[in-house]
Amino acid sequence: MHKIADIEIQHDIMVANKKLAKRNQKIFDKANTFSIDVLGAIGSGKTSLIEILIQKMDYKIGVIAGDVISKFDAGRIERHGVPVVGLNTGKECHLDAHLVEHVLGDLPLEDIDILFIENVGNLICPVDFDLGSHIRMVVISVTEGDDTVEKHPLIFKDADLVVINKVDIADAVGADQDKMVADVKELNPDVAVIKSSLKTGQGLDEIINAIEGFIKEN
Repeated sequence: MHKIADIEIQHDIMVANKKLAKRNQKIFDKANTFSIDVLGAIGSGKTSLIEILIQKMDYKIGVIAGDVISKFDAGRIERHGVPVVGLNTGKECHLDAHLVEHVLGDLPLEDIDILFIENVGNLICPVDFDLGSHIRMVVISVTEGDDTVEKHPLIFKDADLVVINKVDIADAVGADQDKMVADVKELNPDVAVIKSSLKTGQGLDEIINAIEGFIKEN
């Protein structure tokens, strides 16, 4: 029989990532750049929301577009004339602090007020990997089903802001948007939860006000 040994690799990786995340946040603070880790599944509306916020917010904005192949989302952001770096993760299903650190030198951080770090489209893999951002914003869609929060509890426990998107079609897809809000609140009573529709504009002012509130607190 083969002998089996437990190796504490995961612990060491997480400790190292945490140290790098703290270093990233020091870089953001020195540049006076407020950073937001934007998480959500594929199709939740992360990129579309960032595009709208670029247009509507009176701030200098930059973006790190992370994905298995990042050229698509980065290309969309480029059309808005803001600094953007595409961050390819290859086979990895999440960003980590080390990957983010590598591209910070490619951005004019001192000329950026808000940096959106768009994480890979996934509600599981990114949970444990702090990037050094000031807040985490999770975007989910009613099209994912109103049991989405129940199925992915960990990502909501650490969220600072949750956006429930596409509520204009909730009835059409048979999703209970109020249940989704209640599920988030049960996991994280203090988190801000905003129901939104990028199509109709519902919730956008609330999202902007929430982000500006976090900036003032920082």
